[in-house]
Amino acid sequence: MAWELTEDVEAFAATAGDFLRSRPVQHTVLLTLVGTLRRRGLHAYGPGLPIFGVWRSSSGLVDGVLLQTPPHPMMFSGLPAAAVPAAVEALRGRALSGVNMTVGDAEVFLAGWPAPATVKMRTRLHELGTLTPSPVPPGTARPAVAADRDLLRSWHRAFYDEIGEEHSGDFGPIIDDRIESGGVTVWEDGSAVSMAIRSRIETGMVRIQLVYTPPASRGRGYAGAATTVATRSALDLGATQVVLVTDLANPTSNALYQRLGYRAVEDRTVVEFTS
Repeated sequence: MAWELTEDVEAFAATAGDFLRSRPVQHTVLLTLVGTLRRRGLHAYGPGLPIFGVWRSSSGLVDGVLLQTPPHPMMFSGLPAAAVPAAVEALRGRALSGVNMTVGDAEVFLAGWPAPATVKMRTRLHELGTLTPSPVPPGTARPAVAADRDLLRSWHRAFYDEIGEEHSGDFGPIIDDRIESGGVTVWEDGSAVSMAIRSRIETGMVRIQLVYTPPASRGRGYAGAATTVATRSALDLGATQVVLVTDLANPTSNALYQRLGYRAVEDRTVVEFTS
């Protein structure tokens, strides 16, 4: 049993693909990260080179993975017990900014990692049961178009600033990709007031990746309406599983998605390391 690390996304996709596709709900972020890196190149998320890893069981089968797109925290799938302390040893000496792990795995990993850690966020993965639309507010939904690019860039920056996630400020290529795929739903009430973004379909799974309403337009139901439309479009694409991830520190969004029919699947801890 051992970790195998690589900087080759194609080799990783070939080795870990079956494992990732075996649990598309739990592996939602990993699947979309790999898809984006293969489609848009290794620097899609920043100037640093990504690192990939697989954990093989005693039978040689892949039974866990890791992936980091610097400067973001390293993300792990759920891991067998032996793989967590082994990851500490395999990664010792690397300049990790942080980790994103299931709650139990994070506790074990942090007990062995030499750098001080600060919990940045606790998240919850949800899967759609039966879509239950919220009351429809004034306005209508439409797909984003190229003319929305500058507005969407400002909203992306505002969203990541609000959650405290590091970013370069230049979301142009990401937005172009999302507009091209038809993945951005804009809610308009006289002007654009909210957006909900979904991923491409992967192994029957679509994730609602980002929902944002500017502060001045909140509390009017726009986010719920945009999320409902984005969810329906995922189902219309043929998705059999629609998922989203919430910050457990935000009771408003957690309550909203529960009302729409999303149900909890697993909790994660995102930590930052300091030197």
